[in-house]
Amino acid sequence: TLLFSAGVAVATLTLQLPAPGLIITLVGYFGLLYAVHKLQNSVWALPAVFAMTGFMGYTLGPLLTHSLALPGGAQTVTLALAATGATFLALSGYVLMTRRDFSFMGGFLFVGVVIALIAGVAAVFFQIPALGLAVSAMVALLSAGLILFETSRIVNGGETNYVLATVGLFVSLFNLFTSLLSLFGIGNND
Repeated sequence: TLLFSAGVAVATLTLQLPAPGLIITLVGYFGLLYAVHKLQNSVWALPAVFAMTGFMGYTLGPLLTHSLALPGGAQTVTLALAATGATFLALSGYVLMTRRDFSFMGGFLFVGVVIALIAGVAAVFFQIPALGLAVSAMVALLSAGLILFETSRIVNGGETNYVLATVGLFVSLFNLFTSLLSLFGIGNND
């Protein structure tokens, strides 16, 4: 799913396709996530996962186009990608080595994601750059927590459905990358 999403993002970047807009993005994300959850035990779960990750890759393309157009954009994208990979490997490695159970974080993370979503939509509608920066930082921290939480659920048997395990980790990685891209891009944006 990571390679497929990356391929769609590169195709979107290469073809200079436009961003789908906030409403279509939110409807697409949540609609496809709902479809994955409804189809999780069906043969249609795999196409739903690829539809969701492909759509997320499509939405990533315009963000990468914008980031690469900034001075030092290639370095910003590389830094965000490297930081995402290192964070994922470190956090997942920690859980795999210690077998620690992070299920206690579930409620806190859920509330944090809801608050971040509301604050993110408010930052877009009210055009408050400082709030957007705070939301990016909050999403980065929440994504790190979700990587611990999801990996812990997989390792300790809390998540036995491979479809939901894949989607949970993918969404956490995607959100971590996009939030780090926004945070690292702030220094390059005039």
